[in-house]
Amino acid sequence: MVYIVTGGAGFIGSNLVRKIASGGNAVIVIDNLHTGNEKNLEGIDNVTFVKGDASEILKIREDVSGVFHQGVYSSSPMYKENPLLVGEAVKQFTSVLEFCRKKDCGLVFASTSSLYNGIAPPHREDAKLGICDYYSEARICMERMAALYGKLHGMRVAGMRYFSVYGPHEEHKGKYANLLTQFLIGALKGEEPVVYGDGSQQRDFTYVDDVVSANMLAMDNGANGAFNVGTGKTYAINEMIALLGEAVGRKITPKYIENPVKNYVGITLADTSKAKTELGFEAKVSLKEGIGKIYGYYSKL
Repeated sequence: MVYIVTGGAGFIGSNLVRKIASGGNAVIVIDNLHTGNEKNLEGIDNVTFVKGDASEILKIREDVSGVFHQGVYSSSPMYKENPLLVGEAVKQFTSVLEFCRKKDCGLVFASTSSLYNGIAPPHREDAKLGICDYYSEARICMERMAALYGKLHGMRVAGMRYFSVYGPHEEHKGKYANLLTQFLIGALKGEEPVVYGDGSQQRDFTYVDDVVSANMLAMDNGANGAFNVGTGKTYAINEMIALLGEAVGRKITPKYIENPVKNYVGITLADTSKAKTELGFEAKVSLKEGIGKIYGYYSKL
């Protein structure tokens, strides 16, 4: 079978490509290399690379079994720096929807847990979403467009609301990488992390292999609607830093500063019941295990 992965040279996308290709499938990767890198695809067979944003999908003539749309600008600061990215994200997603409509193939796309900003945890998919920032508004619009295509054309589209994803191949994201990854890379250089506030804020940290599994299950099941992709467990930033210290073999001493971010997310915690019931998904990698895995990866770079 043939699958398309937009953003396939990026962090989550490249891990997903590796898994798809390992099953003997061919993969077409579309990536503009904004935060991706072709090095992430080294050693993977049956991959065709197309440089460009997700709109390039309309030029592909092959019949495909499904599309994984990961090629979305993936960090809130990107949108603060350039609010026009909201329109770009929606425009490119509409191109993906049109492609899938015409090809009558499955579609799974990257949404975000940032939609739950200001909502008390645990976060459920049926929560009433507020107005937060440019980044989350782009994803809300994408989810509504997916629902519209379902209503008008009978398409089944799954939006995966990712919770604090970390893992290998994130080094090319730089300042846009997950805090955990940034702190580990810094610790390996002997640097101490800068923490906003007192470090009591909490995150549901999700290892990338679990995220890949959730995407695959959504595609295989022809899933429709929004699904949380998290562990259902949350850790304070200070707890995460302590676990990083255990991995690198020294105590890490953060520098605490006043939080300069408006609408800062205090806690993320996925209610995983819908994903478990409808997809059969349950995260398997604990935070301690995941940190051990990425230490093994980033310490060799």
